[in-house]
Amino acid sequence: MALTKPTFWQDLKVYKQPRVLVIFVLGLASGFPWVMIGSALSAWLQEVGLTRSVIGYFGAVFGAYSINFLWAPLIDNFKLPLLTRWLGQRRSWIFLCQMLIAGGCFALASLDITSNLHLAGIIALGIAVSSATQDIAIDAYRIESFAETEGRLQSAGAAMTTAGWWTGYSGLGALPFFFVDGINWQWQHAYFGLGCIMLVLAAVVLFVRRTTYHQDPTIKTKLTHFWPAMKERVNLVVIQPIGEFFSRNGVKLAFSILAFIFLFKIGEAFLGRMSIVFYKEVGFTNAEIGTYSKLVTWWVTIVFALLGSAVNLRLGIIKGLLIGGIAMASSNLMFSWIALVGPDTNLFLSAVLIDGFTSAWSTVAFVAFISLLCNRTFTATQYALMASLGALGKTVLSSSSGKIVDYMDGNWALFFVVTALMVIPSLIFLWVIRKPIAELERKRDEG
Repeated sequence: MALTKPTFWQDLKVYKQPRVLVIFVLGLASGFPWVMIGSALSAWLQEVGLTRSVIGYFGAVFGAYSINFLWAPLIDNFKLPLLTRWLGQRRSWIFLCQMLIAGGCFALASLDITSNLHLAGIIALGIAVSSATQDIAIDAYRIESFAETEGRLQSAGAAMTTAGWWTGYSGLGALPFFFVDGINWQWQHAYFGLGCIMLVLAAVVLFVRRTTYHQDPTIKTKLTHFWPAMKERVNLVVIQPIGEFFSRNGVKLAFSILAFIFLFKIGEAFLGRMSIVFYKEVGFTNAEIGTYSKLVTWWVTIVFALLGSAVNLRLGIIKGLLIGGIAMASSNLMFSWIALVGPDTNLFLSAVLIDGFTSAWSTVAFVAFISLLCNRTFTATQYALMASLGALGKTVLSSSSGKIVDYMDGNWALFFVVTALMVIPSLIFLWVIRKPIAELERKRDEG
Protein backbone atom coordinates (compact mmCIF):
# COMPACT_ATOMS: atom_id res chain seq x y z
CA MET A 1 0.00 0.00 0.00
CA ALA A 2 1.39 3.41 -0.97
CA LEU A 3 2.05 5.80 1.85
CA THR A 4 0.05 9.04 1.92
CA LYS A 5 2.32 12.04 1.58
CA PRO A 6 1.92 14.48 4.50
CA THR A 7 0.28 17.80 3.75
CA PHE A 8 2.17 21.09 3.79
CA TRP A 9 0.75 21.99 7.22
CA GLN A 10 1.65 18.58 8.62
CA ASP A 11 5.21 19.19 7.45
CA LEU A 12 5.29 22.42 9.46
CA LYS A 13 4.24 20.65 12.69
CA VAL A 14 7.68 19.09 13.04
CA TYR A 15 8.95 22.47 14.26
CA LYS A 16 7.08 21.98 17.54
CA GLN A 17 9.33 19.12 18.59
CA PRO A 18 11.76 19.99 21.45
CA ARG A 19 14.68 18.44 19.58
CA VAL A 20 14.10 20.84 16.70
CA LEU A 21 13.79 23.87 19.02
CA VAL A 22 17.14 23.02 20.64
CA ILE A 23 18.72 23.09 17.19
CA PHE A 24 17.41 26.63 16.76
CA VAL A 25 19.18 27.81 19.94
CA LEU A 26 22.44 26.17 18.91
CA GLY A 27 22.13 27.71 15.45
CA LEU A 28 21.81 31.10 17.13
CA ALA A 29 25.07 30.50 18.99
CA SER A 30 26.70 29.46 15.71
CA GLY A 31 25.76 32.65 13.86
CA PHE A 32 26.48 35.12 16.65
CA PRO A 33 30.32 35.03 16.46
CA TRP A 34 30.15 36.15 12.83
CA VAL A 35 28.94 39.51 14.15
CA MET A 36 32.02 39.85 16.34
CA ILE A 37 34.53 39.20 13.55
CA GLY A 38 32.33 40.31 10.65
CA SER A 39 29.79 43.13 10.47
CA ALA A 40 30.54 44.80 13.82
CA LEU A 41 34.29 44.63 13.32
CA SER A 42 33.98 45.93 9.73
CA ALA A 43 31.94 48.91 10.91
CA TRP A 44 34.43 49.64 13.69
CA LEU A 45 37.40 49.46 11.30
CA GLN A 46 35.64 51.64 8.72
CA GLU A 47 34.87 54.31 11.30
CA VAL A 48 38.50 54.52 12.42
CA GLY A 49 39.51 55.19 8.80
CA LEU A 50 40.97 51.93 7.49
CA THR A 51 40.87 51.24 3.74
CA ARG A 52 38.53 48.78 2.00
CA SER A 53 41.47 46.48 1.26
CA VAL A 54 42.56 46.31 4.90
CA ILE A 55 39.01 45.67 6.07
CA GLY A 56 38.66 42.95 3.45
CA TYR A 57 41.91 41.30 4.51
CA PHE A 58 40.68 41.23 8.12
CA GLY A 59 38.12 38.78 6.79
CA ALA A 60 40.93 36.26 6.30
CA VAL A 61 40.35 35.18 9.92
CA PHE A 62 37.25 33.45 8.60
CA GLY A 63 39.66 31.02 6.98
CA ALA A 64 39.39 29.03 10.20
CA TYR A 65 35.96 27.87 9.01
CA SER A 66 37.46 26.49 5.82
CA ILE A 67 40.03 24.27 7.51
CA ASN A 68 38.17 23.17 10.63
CA PHE A 69 37.84 19.67 9.20
CA LEU A 70 41.53 19.24 10.07
CA TRP A 71 40.71 19.17 13.77
CA ALA A 72 37.18 17.78 13.46
CA PRO A 73 38.43 14.29 14.46
CA LEU A 74 39.18 15.73 17.90
CA ILE A 75 35.50 16.56 18.30
CA ASP A 76 34.59 13.00 17.37
CA ASN A 77 37.14 11.33 19.62
CA PHE A 78 38.92 13.48 22.21
CA LYS A 79 37.20 13.69 25.57
CA LEU A 80 37.71 16.92 27.49
CA PRO A 81 38.74 16.38 31.12
CA LEU A 82 35.74 16.72 33.47
CA LEU A 83 33.57 18.49 30.88
CA THR A 84 32.89 15.39 28.75
CA ARG A 85 31.82 13.33 31.76
CA TRP A 86 29.53 16.17 32.86
CA LEU A 87 28.08 17.29 29.52
CA GLY A 88 28.80 14.55 27.00
CA GLN A 89 30.98 14.55 23.89
CA ARG A 90 29.18 17.24 21.87
CA ARG A 91 27.98 19.64 24.56
CA SER A 92 31.36 19.74 26.29
CA TRP A 93 33.05 21.05 23.15
CA ILE A 94 30.25 23.53 22.48
CA PHE A 95 30.46 24.93 26.02
CA LEU A 96 34.25 25.25 25.98
CA CYS A 97 34.26 27.07 22.64
CA GLN A 98 31.54 29.49 23.75
CA MET A 99 33.52 30.45 26.83
CA LEU A 100 36.58 31.13 24.66
CA ILE A 101 34.49 33.26 22.27
CA ALA A 102 33.18 35.34 25.16
CA GLY A 103 36.74 35.81 26.41
CA GLY A 104 37.79 37.06 22.97
CA CYS A 105 35.03 39.68 23.04
CA PHE A 106 36.14 40.95 26.42
CA ALA A 107 39.72 41.15 25.12
CA LEU A 108 38.63 43.27 22.11
CA ALA A 109 36.60 45.47 24.45
CA SER A 110 39.80 46.40 26.27
CA LEU A 111 41.70 47.52 23.13
CA ASP A 112 42.37 50.78 21.38
CA ILE A 113 42.06 49.15 17.97
CA THR A 114 43.97 51.81 15.99
CA SER A 115 47.15 51.32 18.03
CA ASN A 116 46.73 47.55 18.50
CA LEU A 117 45.61 46.47 15.03
CA HIS A 118 47.77 43.33 14.89
CA LEU A 119 46.67 42.22 18.36
CA ALA A 120 43.04 42.80 17.37
CA GLY A 121 43.62 40.57 14.35
CA ILE A 122 45.07 37.80 16.54
CA ILE A 123 42.11 38.00 18.94
CA ALA A 124 39.68 37.95 16.01
CA LEU A 125 41.46 34.85 14.71
CA GLY A 126 41.07 33.23 18.14
CA ILE A 127 37.33 33.93 18.07
CA ALA A 128 37.13 32.50 14.55
CA VAL A 129 38.95 29.28 15.51
CA SER A 130 36.77 28.83 18.58
CA SER A 131 33.63 29.51 16.57
CA ALA A 132 34.67 27.17 13.77
CA THR A 133 35.32 24.45 16.36
CA GLN A 134 31.96 25.12 17.97
CA ASP A 135 30.29 24.69 14.58
CA ILE A 136 31.77 21.20 14.20
CA ALA A 137 30.22 20.09 17.47
CA ILE A 138 26.90 21.85 16.79
CA ASP A 139 26.55 20.26 13.34
CA ALA A 140 27.33 16.83 14.77
CA TYR A 141 24.86 17.42 17.61
CA ARG A 142 22.14 18.37 15.11
CA ILE A 143 22.64 15.35 12.86
CA GLU A 144 22.87 12.95 15.81
CA SER A 145 19.70 14.32 17.41
CA PHE A 146 17.62 12.44 14.83
CA ALA A 147 17.56 8.87 13.59
CA GLU A 148 18.77 8.20 10.05
CA THR A 149 15.19 7.36 9.05
CA GLU A 150 13.82 10.69 10.32
CA GLY A 151 14.34 12.50 7.03
CA ARG A 152 11.68 15.13 7.70
CA LEU A 153 13.12 15.96 11.08
CA GLN A 154 16.59 16.24 9.55
CA SER A 155 15.22 18.73 7.03
CA ALA A 156 13.45 20.63 9.80
CA GLY A 157 16.72 20.65 11.73
CA ALA A 158 18.47 22.16 8.72
CA ALA A 159 15.81 24.87 8.55
CA MET A 160 16.06 25.63 12.26
CA THR A 161 19.84 25.77 11.99
CA THR A 162 19.45 28.42 9.31
CA ALA A 163 16.79 30.32 11.26
CA GLY A 164 18.89 30.18 14.42
CA TRP A 165 22.07 31.22 12.64
CA TRP A 166 20.39 34.29 11.21
CA THR A 167 18.82 35.11 14.57
CA GLY A 168 22.31 35.19 16.04
CA TYR A 169 23.85 37.02 13.11
CA SER A 170 21.07 39.47 12.28
CA GLY A 171 18.79 39.60 15.32
CA LEU A 172 21.46 39.83 18.00
CA GLY A 173 23.83 41.33 15.43
CA ALA A 174 21.70 44.47 15.22
CA LEU A 175 22.36 45.30 18.87
CA PRO A 176 25.89 46.76 18.57
CA PHE A 177 24.77 49.10 15.77
CA PHE A 178 21.91 50.42 17.90
CA PHE A 179 24.17 50.70 20.94
CA VAL A 180 26.78 52.74 19.09
CA ASP A 181 24.28 55.08 17.40
CA GLY A 182 21.44 55.05 19.91
CA ILE A 183 23.05 55.33 23.32
CA ASN A 184 26.43 56.64 22.17
CA TRP A 185 28.46 53.64 23.21
CA GLN A 186 31.98 53.21 21.90
CA TRP A 187 32.63 50.02 19.95
CA GLN A 188 34.61 48.73 22.94
CA HIS A 189 31.44 48.93 25.06
CA ALA A 190 29.50 47.12 22.37
CA TYR A 191 32.00 44.25 22.42
CA PHE A 192 31.68 43.92 26.17
CA GLY A 193 27.94 43.51 25.63
CA LEU A 194 28.51 40.87 22.94
CA GLY A 195 30.71 38.90 25.35
CA CYS A 196 28.00 38.94 28.02
CA ILE A 197 25.41 37.65 25.54
CA MET A 198 27.76 34.79 24.61
CA LEU A 199 28.00 33.81 28.29
CA VAL A 200 24.21 33.56 28.44
CA LEU A 201 24.21 31.26 25.40
CA ALA A 202 26.89 29.12 27.03
CA ALA A 203 24.69 28.76 30.11
CA VAL A 204 21.82 27.44 27.95
CA VAL A 205 24.02 24.58 26.71
CA LEU A 206 24.17 23.24 30.26
CA PHE A 207 20.44 22.44 30.16
CA VAL A 208 19.94 20.79 26.76
CA ARG A 209 20.01 17.01 26.53
CA ARG A 210 22.77 14.83 25.15
CA THR A 211 22.49 13.48 21.60
CA THR A 212 20.76 10.12 21.14
CA TYR A 213 22.10 8.76 17.87
CA HIS A 214 25.87 9.20 18.30
CA GLN A 215 28.02 6.21 17.32
CA ASP A 216 31.50 6.21 18.81
CA PRO A 217 34.23 4.93 16.49
CA THR A 218 36.15 2.11 18.17
CA ILE A 219 39.54 0.49 17.63
CA LYS A 220 38.93 -3.22 17.15
CA THR A 221 42.46 -4.48 17.80
CA LYS A 222 44.06 -4.27 21.22
CA LEU A 223 47.21 -2.18 20.89
CA THR A 224 50.10 -2.42 23.31
CA HIS A 225 52.74 -0.16 21.82
CA PHE A 226 52.60 3.61 21.62
CA TRP A 227 53.47 4.22 17.95
CA PRO A 228 51.23 1.46 16.58
CA ALA A 229 48.45 2.90 18.72
CA MET A 230 49.08 6.39 17.35
CA LYS A 231 49.06 5.07 13.80
CA GLU A 232 45.76 3.31 14.39
CA ARG A 233 44.24 6.43 15.93
CA VAL A 234 45.28 8.65 13.01
CA ASN A 235 43.84 6.11 10.61
CA LEU A 236 40.60 5.96 12.59
CA VAL A 237 39.95 9.66 13.00
CA VAL A 238 41.48 11.20 9.88
CA ILE A 239 41.95 8.74 7.03
CA GLN A 240 38.90 6.53 7.52
CA PRO A 241 36.25 9.31 7.44
CA ILE A 242 37.67 10.85 4.27
CA GLY A 243 38.40 7.49 2.68
CA GLU A 244 34.89 6.24 3.47
CA PHE A 245 33.35 9.27 1.74
CA PHE A 246 35.36 8.69 -1.45
CA SER A 247 34.87 4.91 -1.50
CA ARG A 248 31.12 5.22 -0.92
CA ASN A 249 30.61 7.80 -3.67
CA GLY A 250 33.43 7.02 -6.08
CA VAL A 251 36.24 9.41 -6.91
CA LYS A 252 34.52 11.22 -9.80
CA LEU A 253 31.24 11.82 -7.95
CA ALA A 254 33.03 12.71 -4.71
CA PHE A 255 35.14 15.39 -6.40
CA SER A 256 32.09 16.74 -8.27
CA ILE A 257 30.20 17.01 -4.98
CA LEU A 258 33.10 18.80 -3.31
CA ALA A 259 33.50 21.17 -6.28
CA PHE A 260 29.82 22.13 -6.07
CA ILE A 261 30.08 22.72 -2.32
CA PHE A 262 33.17 24.89 -2.78
CA LEU A 263 31.65 27.08 -5.49
CA PHE A 264 28.00 27.43 -4.47
CA LYS A 265 28.21 30.31 -1.97
CA ILE A 266 31.15 32.32 -3.36
CA GLY A 267 29.10 35.12 -4.92
CA GLU A 268 27.02 35.57 -1.80
CA ALA A 269 30.19 35.66 0.30
CA PHE A 270 31.87 38.36 -1.79
CA LEU A 271 28.75 40.50 -1.38
CA GLY A 272 28.48 39.82 2.35
CA ARG A 273 32.12 40.58 3.10
CA MET A 274 31.86 44.13 1.77
CA SER A 275 28.20 44.83 2.53
CA ILE A 276 28.72 46.89 5.70
CA VAL A 277 31.45 48.97 4.08
CA PHE A 278 29.18 49.47 1.06
CA TYR A 279 26.23 50.60 3.21
CA LYS A 280 28.34 53.11 5.09
CA GLU A 281 30.02 54.48 1.96
CA VAL A 282 26.67 54.90 0.19
CA GLY A 283 25.43 56.93 3.16
CA PHE A 284 23.30 54.73 5.43
CA THR A 285 23.62 55.30 9.21
CA ASN A 286 24.46 52.62 11.79
CA ALA A 287 20.82 52.66 12.95
CA GLU A 288 19.56 52.14 9.38
CA ILE A 289 22.05 49.32 8.87
CA GLY A 290 20.90 47.72 12.13
CA THR A 291 17.24 48.03 11.18
CA TYR A 292 17.32 46.92 7.55
CA SER A 293 20.43 44.79 7.16
CA LYS A 294 19.99 43.04 10.51
CA LEU A 295 16.47 43.10 11.93
CA VAL A 296 14.53 42.92 8.67
CA THR A 297 16.87 40.27 7.26
CA TRP A 298 16.51 38.32 10.50
CA TRP A 299 12.74 37.88 10.27
CA VAL A 300 12.68 37.38 6.52
CA THR A 301 15.29 34.65 6.80
CA ILE A 302 13.54 32.84 9.65
CA VAL A 303 10.17 32.81 7.90
CA PHE A 304 11.55 31.67 4.57
CA ALA A 305 13.93 29.15 6.15
CA LEU A 306 10.95 27.38 7.69
CA LEU A 307 8.78 27.66 4.58
CA GLY A 308 11.72 26.83 2.34
CA SER A 309 12.35 23.63 4.26
CA ALA A 310 8.78 22.46 3.72
CA VAL A 311 8.85 23.42 0.04
CA ASN A 312 12.25 21.81 -0.53
CA LEU A 313 10.91 18.59 0.97
CA ARG A 314 8.35 18.50 -1.81
CA LEU A 315 10.65 19.64 -4.59
CA GLY A 316 13.69 17.58 -3.57
CA ILE A 317 17.18 18.77 -2.74
CA ILE A 318 18.43 19.15 -6.34
CA LYS A 319 15.55 21.36 -7.49
CA GLY A 320 15.76 23.32 -4.24
CA LEU A 321 19.45 24.02 -4.79
CA LEU A 322 18.96 24.92 -8.44
CA ILE A 323 16.16 27.41 -7.71
CA GLY A 324 18.01 28.76 -4.67
CA GLY A 325 21.25 29.28 -6.58
CA ILE A 326 19.65 31.20 -9.42
CA ALA A 327 17.55 33.33 -7.06
CA MET A 328 20.54 34.00 -4.79
CA ALA A 329 22.63 35.27 -7.70
CA SER A 330 19.79 37.40 -9.07
CA SER A 331 19.25 39.10 -5.71
CA ASN A 332 22.81 40.48 -5.84
CA LEU A 333 21.71 42.74 -8.69
CA MET A 334 19.50 44.66 -6.26
CA PHE A 335 22.63 45.98 -4.58
CA SER A 336 23.90 47.23 -7.93
CA TRP A 337 20.69 49.25 -8.13
CA ILE A 338 21.35 50.78 -4.69
CA ALA A 339 24.87 51.70 -5.80
CA LEU A 340 23.42 53.61 -8.75
CA VAL A 341 20.55 55.31 -6.84
CA GLY A 342 22.15 56.09 -3.46
CA PRO A 343 20.89 55.75 0.15
CA ASP A 344 17.22 55.11 -0.62
CA THR A 345 15.72 53.29 2.39
CA ASN A 346 12.77 51.90 0.40
CA LEU A 347 15.17 50.31 -2.07
CA PHE A 348 17.34 49.12 0.82
CA LEU A 349 14.29 47.43 2.35
CA SER A 350 13.41 45.74 -0.94
CA ALA A 351 16.96 44.52 -1.40
CA VAL A 352 17.26 42.95 2.04
CA LEU A 353 13.82 41.34 1.73
CA ILE A 354 14.76 39.65 -1.54
CA ASP A 355 18.28 38.79 -0.36
CA GLY A 356 17.00 37.32 2.90
CA PHE A 357 14.49 35.14 1.07
CA THR A 358 17.00 33.79 -1.45
CA SER A 359 19.72 33.28 1.15
CA ALA A 360 17.37 31.34 3.45
CA TRP A 361 16.09 29.13 0.64
CA SER A 362 19.55 28.28 -0.68
CA THR A 363 21.08 27.73 2.76
CA VAL A 364 18.37 25.32 3.92
CA ALA A 365 18.80 23.26 0.76
CA PHE A 366 22.59 23.41 1.11
CA VAL A 367 22.62 22.22 4.74
CA ALA A 368 20.16 19.41 3.94
CA PHE A 369 22.37 18.41 0.99
CA ILE A 370 25.52 18.12 3.13
CA SER A 371 23.68 16.32 5.95
CA LEU A 372 22.40 13.74 3.44
CA LEU A 373 25.97 12.80 2.52
CA CYS A 374 27.29 12.04 6.04
CA ASN A 375 28.03 8.59 7.43
CA ARG A 376 26.90 8.43 11.08
CA THR A 377 30.14 6.88 12.31
CA PHE A 378 32.12 9.92 11.13
CA THR A 379 29.45 12.63 11.39
CA ALA A 380 31.59 15.48 12.70
CA THR A 381 34.57 14.86 10.42
CA GLN A 382 32.64 14.38 7.19
CA TYR A 383 30.22 17.24 7.75
CA ALA A 384 33.09 19.53 8.75
CA LEU A 385 35.05 18.51 5.63
CA MET A 386 32.20 19.47 3.34
CA ALA A 387 31.07 22.54 5.25
CA SER A 388 34.64 23.81 5.43
CA LEU A 389 34.98 23.60 1.65
CA GLY A 390 31.89 25.77 1.36
CA ALA A 391 33.39 28.13 3.90
CA LEU A 392 36.65 28.35 1.93
CA GLY A 393 35.03 30.39 -0.81
CA LYS A 394 33.03 32.39 1.73
CA THR A 395 36.07 33.28 3.81
CA VAL A 396 39.56 33.10 2.38
CA LEU A 397 38.68 33.99 -1.21
CA SER A 398 36.18 36.69 -0.24
CA SER A 399 38.86 38.45 1.85
CA SER A 400 40.09 39.85 -1.47
CA SER A 401 36.72 41.52 -2.11
CA GLY A 402 37.90 44.90 -0.83
CA LYS A 403 40.90 44.75 -3.15
CA ILE A 404 38.59 43.99 -6.07
CA VAL A 405 36.39 47.01 -5.30
CA ASP A 406 39.50 49.18 -5.10
CA TYR A 407 40.69 47.74 -8.44
CA MET A 408 37.32 48.75 -9.92
CA ASP A 409 37.85 52.28 -8.57
CA GLY A 410 34.94 51.89 -6.17
CA ASN A 411 32.45 50.84 -8.86
CA TRP A 412 30.07 49.02 -6.53
CA ALA A 413 27.44 48.47 -9.24
CA LEU A 414 29.89 46.48 -11.39
CA PHE A 415 31.19 44.60 -8.36
CA PHE A 416 27.74 43.24 -7.49
CA VAL A 417 27.10 42.20 -11.11
CA VAL A 418 30.31 40.15 -10.96
CA THR A 419 29.19 38.47 -7.71
CA ALA A 420 25.92 37.49 -9.40
CA LEU A 421 27.80 35.65 -12.16
CA MET A 422 29.90 33.64 -9.70
CA VAL A 423 27.13 31.05 -9.15
CA ILE A 424 27.26 29.67 -12.73
CA PRO A 425 30.14 27.14 -12.26
CA SER A 426 28.46 25.59 -9.20
CA LEU A 427 25.21 25.05 -11.10
CA ILE A 428 27.13 23.16 -13.78
CA PHE A 429 28.49 20.75 -11.15
CA LEU A 430 25.01 20.46 -9.62
CA TRP A 431 23.69 19.27 -12.98
CA VAL A 432 26.47 16.67 -13.16
CA ILE A 433 25.63 15.13 -9.76
CA ARG A 434 21.83 15.44 -9.94
CA LYS A 435 20.99 11.75 -10.60
CA PRO A 436 23.06 10.03 -7.86
CA ILE A 437 21.97 12.63 -5.29
CA ALA A 438 18.30 12.16 -6.21
CA GLU A 439 18.75 8.39 -5.80
CA LEU A 440 20.39 8.83 -2.40
CA GLU A 441 17.51 11.09 -1.32
CA ARG A 442 14.97 8.50 -2.51
CA LYS A 443 16.64 5.74 -0.48
CA ARG A 444 16.67 7.94 2.61
CA ASP A 445 12.97 8.71 2.30
CA GLU A 446 12.11 5.03 1.82
CA GLY A 447 14.34 3.87 4.67
